[in-house]
Amino acid sequence: MADTIKLELVTPERLILSEDVEEVIAPGVEGDLGVLPDHASLLTALRVGELAYRTGKQMDYVAIVGGGFLEVNDNKVIILADDAELGREINLDEAIERKLKAEQNLESDRKADAKTFNQAEIMLMKELTRVQIAEKYRAR
Repeated sequence: MADTIKLELVTPERLILSEDVEEVIAPGVEGDLGVLPDHASLLTALRVGELAYRTGKQMDYVAIVGGGFLEVNDNKVIILADDAELGREINLDEAIERKLKAEQNLESDRKADAKTFNQAEIMLMKELTRVQIAEKYRAR
């Protein structure tokens, strides 16, 4: 039985993360899912949300802000994300400003067509995810 799994997170722009970890918790489209060593093979779509991974007692976080896919195979988790940010790289003050702007846009787009309103909702979800993750790092 393996003690760790290899976690690789890739966006179209770059390799964001490549580490041996003990646990991965990902925002699947049908709910959060956990992956431990020797997990069965799996392929699933991801939604905007918080990706957490653990090494020892240390939890780290990534904002998945563009959806994507997660594959588990042979003690390796590969995440292909449209966009993602390491939690430790998110500036909390800037994230809060963007969240406030997204809230204003959502309110002003409330009476717009459904597509515009949905885009404003998605932007707010992305910014809320960034703020929540950045706050975890500020507390450290």
